[in-house]
This record gives sequence, C-alpha cells and structure tokens, in this order.
Amino acid sequence: MTAKIDLFAAAPSLMKNWQRSSIELSAAASLEHANCINLHATEARENGETEQRIYLLPAWREAPCYSDRERAALGWTEALTRLSEGTSHASAFDELKVHFTEEEQIKLTLTINIINAWNRIAVGFGLYADPAAVKAARVAAA
Repeated sequence: MTAKIDLFAAAPSLMKNWQRSSIELSAAASLEHANCINLHATEARENGETEQRIYLLPAWREAPCYSDRERAALGWTEALTRLSEGTSHASAFDELKVHFTEEEQIKLTLTINIINAWNRIAVGFGLYADPAAVKAARVAAA
C-alpha cells in the first residue's frame, strides 16, 4: 500500500498529540495483552500471545481458548465496530458489565475507538503500519 500523505509532516502537532493519547491509553488501560491483537499481531506475540489464539481470533465465539472476559471484550469490540450494520449492542453491553468494572468499560471503549480511528486513518490515507516503525515512533513520542 502506498501512503497518500505523510500525516506527521502535514499535521505534526495534531498527529503527535493523537499518537501520544493512543500510547497513554494503551499504557493506562491495564487490560489483558490480548487487546494488542487488535492493533498488531507482532506486538501480541511480543507480549506472549500464542499463535493459536491469534489465528483463532476470527472464530472467537467458537474457539475454546478465550475466557468469558475476553469474549465479552471481543463482543463489545465487534458491536461498536459494526454500528453501521444496525446490530444491537445491548446484549454485548450486558455481557461487558458482568466482566468489567465501569472504569475498565471506559478504558476498553476508548481503546476500541482509538484502534478504529487508526484503522480509518490508515485505510483513508493508504498507510501500512510496519511493526518496527510503529515501535520506533512510540519510543520517539514518549
């Protein structure tokens, strides 16, 4: 994929703040490392995630390797990510409340929003997030 624009050159202050917020939320979220799968499988592996769980993620409902808490997070992620499909998120929220405190619900929801936003930025501008480049950018932004 060829980038259509250099985001950090075109809007350096905005993009640095956006990236800093993303990193801060990721560090403060204190949620399981499996949430990193949503951003980069490479990071998930570095955080000890197994190949089996990475490969079975598309079948998270049927795969026995995810906990009820993880299923609640995945269900909530899917419900929020697919809002435009008109799917009700009420049952996903009910399940979320069983496994996550209110603070964790907010942290997870913010994480979902940031990841979805990054996906839309990447698709919109034709960006590819190379794991090594992302790691270097995080170090530079910190």
